[in-house]
Amino acid sequence: MDKNITPKQNYELSRQQIGYVNRRNAKPEDYKRIGFMSGLEVHQQLDTKEKLFCHCPCGIFQKNEDYDAEIIRHMRPAMSELGGYDGTALMEFKTRKNIIYRINNETACTYEIDDTPPFKINSEALGIALKISLMCKLNIVGEVHITRKQYLDGSIPTGFQRTAILGVNGHIQLTNKKVNIIQLSIEEDSCREIADIGHERWYKTDRLGTPLIETVTAPELKTPNELREAAEYIRFLNRSTGLVRTGMGAGREDVNVSCKGGARVEIKGVAHNKWIPELSHNEAFRQWALLHIQKLLLQKVDKDKWKYTAQEIDIHDYNFSYQPLIDCKEKNLKMVAINLPYFKGLLSHFTQPDQVFADEISQRLKVIACLEIPNMAHSEQNETVISEIDFNKIKKILNSAKDDAQLIIWGPKEDITTALETINERCKMAFEGVPNETRKSLSNGTTIFERVLPGADRMYPDTDSAPIPLSDQYINKLRENLPHDTSIRIEQLMKWGVPMDTYHFILSENLYPVIAEICDRFKFDPKQISIFFGHTYKNIIGKIKPNPELNSRKLIALFRYIHEQGLHANIARYLLPTLCQHPNMEFNSMLTALKFRKRSLDELAAPIDFLSEKFKDIEKKEEAANWIMGQLHKQAIGNIDLKDLRTIIDKRLQ
Repeated sequence: MDKNITPKQNYELSRQQIGYVNRRNAKPEDYKRIGFMSGLEVHQQLDTKEKLFCHCPCGIFQKNEDYDAEIIRHMRPAMSELGGYDGTALMEFKTRKNIIYRINNETACTYEIDDTPPFKINSEALGIALKISLMCKLNIVGEVHITRKQYLDGSIPTGFQRTAILGVNGHIQLTNKKVNIIQLSIEEDSCREIADIGHERWYKTDRLGTPLIETVTAPELKTPNELREAAEYIRFLNRSTGLVRTGMGAGREDVNVSCKGGARVEIKGVAHNKWIPELSHNEAFRQWALLHIQKLLLQKVDKDKWKYTAQEIDIHDYNFSYQPLIDCKEKNLKMVAINLPYFKGLLSHFTQPDQVFADEISQRLKVIACLEIPNMAHSEQNETVISEIDFNKIKKILNSAKDDAQLIIWGPKEDITTALETINERCKMAFEGVPNETRKSLSNGTTIFERVLPGADRMYPDTDSAPIPLSDQYINKLRENLPHDTSIRIEQLMKWGVPMDTYHFILSENLYPVIAEICDRFKFDPKQISIFFGHTYKNIIGKIKPNPELNSRKLIALFRYIHEQGLHANIARYLLPTLCQHPNMEFNSMLTALKFRKRSLDELAAPIDFLSEKFKDIEKKEEAANWIMGQLHKQAIGNIDLKDLRTIIDKRLQ
């Protein structure tokens, strides 16, 4: 980086050099240029009464302070049979975390804390998962084998998750392509994290053990929009059964992203499908930026010859004005300056919107060394936090060359060794390009480091669980009455002429079978009913929180009543708010509350001539018609289509 170029200018320059484009302006050619590749792991909770391997209830969630006991555990790595250690296990061990579980007796038992072997797998959950497997066109296994998948972040007290593959080699049909499904597994959900501060991480166990399915697609999705479409399709497919949980956290996606020359990076636990395009776009370009950094480094020095230097510094020798550095004295924190040879211009190199390579280091310091952010200052910050005089002193102590960059870190003495190892490790990774890692999604479409990606050999047999044979008779029974494919539902909505902006709500709320039954049984117009649910119903429940007793049968009953009373369907929008709040109220009482009176066409048309007299001298017939409609539309609702009323008015005014 030229001395005259500011860090901000370097950020913009490096952004241009890698060819970053905002997602809104991105074209398919941009993703082809960087070799965008992605796949999904879609997790969906099943709506069962009990957990997967014990009899504790599902769907009961406690507040953070509502617990009966706390258990503390620590992560210690163990050597595998092949004589190696898992990288994630080593990383977690370095953190020296106290993992604290808050347990409520209502939702947890001794199984959750690994003091009791598992009960037999929940048969209700297994049946639901197998149905969804069949809907994904998967080949169902002949025998279910429970295995253990290592979970090393502490989110499962046992250190492993019980899981089983139910089907392999299926597919889903998107708008323009078929996407292969590698497998579908049934597994138990993990704990909910409460907080992660310093060397302590808290979890609550209310969600732990909830039956969950994981649907894994092949890495065949070539654009962020394709990725979201696949996520939405799987979500709609799962919900079409009516047997899965909905709401925040009930469905989550792990998004695997890579670019040409990059590596698989997993964006963990994406809660909203609408975030997926921005997250995957920025991750692919983050990897593209890291490859550019690799290229710049290798032009200067070989990895084997690169070595950082570090020197402890005394705060009293400097005139620091940056508050975190001033606080080091009061907190008795150790302060270390680090020289990074040949890294000048790289710390301020663009990686993601509003993030630079220095953030890659800082985030790892937070996670691995447990140094809370802000945890470092560096020589290429936009905001000057250390004066040029002080930085020159530090450079002199470090014997820095003009092509070097500098960091200053601070923290408890016992964490500094891990911090230096982390900095050295991340800088050496820069020579290799893109490290395999798991990243946490942020609502602004960027990600931060979460942990090292677990190794491939993280699964092994569960000796506590016997194999479960699946007979052809059992599978064939499950095949009966499966919901229509989501692609068929979408095709039918298109045939009905339903506006596309209603599809998402109709499919995500599983309203398609409700619409189909209403139209089949009571002969209402499917386009009109679909618009009612996709627009009116969506708007009303967005404003009025529905009573928990409101369900699809109540909605169907509403239209049955309208049909039996010979009313027009447009009355539904006026009855719906009352139905949402009082689903057990009689429909006759709702009509009475609306002051509705059944009127014939002649009764509705009778006042038209009288009302038109007021506009007889006005040439603008449209204004007169609008005013008359305003006078009569309330009486017409439930009795006649408002379009028909307008036609009658227009004819009378001719």
